[in-house]
Amino acid sequence: MKLDDSYQSLERELAADDPWRLDGNPFERERHTQMLRLSLSNGFITNALEVGCAAGAFTEKLAPHCERLTVVDVIPRAIGRASQRTKRWSHITWIVSDIQQFSRTERFDLIVVAEVLYYLHDVAEMRKAIGNLVRMLTPDGHLIFGSARDATCQGWGHAAGAETIITMLSETLLEVERVQCQGESANEDCLLACFRNSIRSSFPLRKRP
Repeated sequence: MKLDDSYQSLERELAADDPWRLDGNPFERERHTQMLRLSLSNGFITNALEVGCAAGAFTEKLAPHCERLTVVDVIPRAIGRASQRTKRWSHITWIVSDIQQFSRTERFDLIVVAEVLYYLHDVAEMRKAIGNLVRMLTPDGHLIFGSARDATCQGWGHAAGAETIITMLSETLLEVERVQCQGESANEDCLLACFRNSIRSSFPLRKRP
């Protein structure tokens, strides 16, 4: 993935005080509340990975619940903004990297990837990124995914969104819960899903319409 026009646009938007209204918008606050709830479904987190930090709004919520937290973003300005916002914690590692290239031998018991994968150029790139993430997930680890829906993402000029990516994630992970977050505007409609890295699980499938 290269810093094409869409990524240069993200760089410009990150210069704003509250890019994408992640702090001030009730829809975004509810989305982050649900993401954190799903992230903590297994209790305290030993080693977490957040993919795509924007300006650090969710990083700030997740960090107190992790023993170690690695944050990856392809945009250097995002890493700069988020690291300043969370500088009171010393257990966060910051990495500027394309998610398709990022790899670690260590494994994570929690991976959070929200509003990121639809920026990839096509479904093949999304599938490659998913495979990369799954390889870094511990047995019985959890992956929290979030995205605007297919129709919304396609309207923005992206290849696919939540429904398509959830289907791909379900090929290798077990979906244990799904949540819909909806705001006042047509674009404020996203799906969150919690997956577990296990072919056998006693967790029932729970979906919220």
